[in-house]
Amino acid sequence: MLICRSVSECRKAVADMRHQGKRVGMVPTMGFLHHGHMSLIALAQSHSDAVIVSIFVNPTQFGEAADLEAYPRDEDRDLAMLRAAGVSVVFIPDTDTMYPSGDETIVETTRLANMLHGQIRPGHFRGVSTVVARLFNIVQPDIAVFGEKDYQQLQVIKRMVADLHIPVHVIGAPTVREHDGLAMSSRNVRLSSDDRAAASILSRSLNIAEAAFPDVTVGEIHQIISKTIASEPRAALRGLDIVAAETLETLEGPVSGPTAIMISVAFGDILLIDQRVIAP
Repeated sequence: MLICRSVSECRKAVADMRHQGKRVGMVPTMGFLHHGHMSLIALAQSHSDAVIVSIFVNPTQFGEAADLEAYPRDEDRDLAMLRAAGVSVVFIPDTDTMYPSGDETIVETTRLANMLHGQIRPGHFRGVSTVVARLFNIVQPDIAVFGEKDYQQLQVIKRMVADLHIPVHVIGAPTVREHDGLAMSSRNVRLSSDDRAAASILSRSLNIAEAAFPDVTVGEIHQIISKTIASEPRAALRGLDIVAAETLETLEGPVSGPTAIMISVAFGDILLIDQRVIAP
């Protein structure tokens, strides 16, 4: 497994793979890897001949410096997991590499980035799309895999790729969950034991909502999830969006087509997200 820390090293590694006729896959991450990331890598491997994983804790998608500083990091552990998974190349740039002095270019999907979860975390999706665009430009993969847990992020990246004619096929991977249904996330390790036990309320609320389909209205689904989250005193609902699955347009009235439910729930200062796409 080759470890690259500069743009030139990464581009040479990709050029060597291209010279060998290999189809290149990519999985962008912020490190502190878990089984959910491994599932993304496995999916990327099934669509390519060689996979590049990037590890970069992107500062521009964090709203608060304290949240950025608290984000868990363990490079040695990550590299051991990636070797075991058969990853070909790991790209680990530093902040000066990704955001060189004097840089001033951003990438933003103006509608998708500023609705729903983007209203809770202003600037978050602008940071995501900017760093992903830069990673795509450096690596130039054939395919890239992102988790469906970050459903709005997935739609933002797909829109960006389409709008900018970036020749990368973006693939969404199903959410991987813990034994109690909690979506795997690097943030989960920051939860206290009590909050970790309570956090399964996210998936339980989505299960209850899905069981009510299709004989419900959007308003009734909103009430079901809000009431379920409120039943857990350690949880604070920060965002609940029920939208058209592909366009993220807000829905009203009876549920009639593929519907995405996205929730954001805070446990103290830790914000967790989850989602469910349901086709009535």
